[in-house]
Amino acid sequence: MRILVMSDTHGEYRCINQVRQYVGPVDAIFHCGDSELDAHHESLKDAFVVSGNCDWDSSFPNDVITEVAGSRIFMAHGHLFQVKSTMMPLSYRAQEVTADVVLFGHSHLMGAELVNDTLFVNPGSLSIPRGRKEKSYAIIEKTIGEWRVTFFSEQHEELEKCIFSFIKK
Repeated sequence: MRILVMSDTHGEYRCINQVRQYVGPVDAIFHCGDSELDAHHESLKDAFVVSGNCDWDSSFPNDVITEVAGSRIFMAHGHLFQVKSTMMPLSYRAQEVTADVVLFGHSHLMGAELVNDTLFVNPGSLSIPRGRKEKSYAIIEKTIGEWRVTFFSEQHEELEKCIFSFIKK
């Protein structure tokens, strides 16, 4: 499995297009909200997209639960789960939906961690990063017993790579 994850682009559709073109084939594309684009915008075509606190198009869902290559993925922007102050509500929801992967944005802080065999990933922001100067997105790859999360800058330079071992549920 190989998926592209981005978030908090705040109307910068050109960066979405550039990243999509650069990363090549993926099994799925996820945008964790605050695209500030119309749900039918060409940049979001064939992507899973959720509503963020800055999105005005009411046709975006608040969350997405889907399966990609046998992995159950839960995505939400994060503002409805208070991710800037605690991860507990998001973690509880992940348990309720038996997610293997949780994708979220809102804080504009990139990061990844494995908690009780559930992978949590915030790709950062391709518009207004926080915590570091580089705008970022993530590629998540799953192999047998391993998650590989690689964060890239908008210039497609590798910023950080996280590798997590897991036990099949």
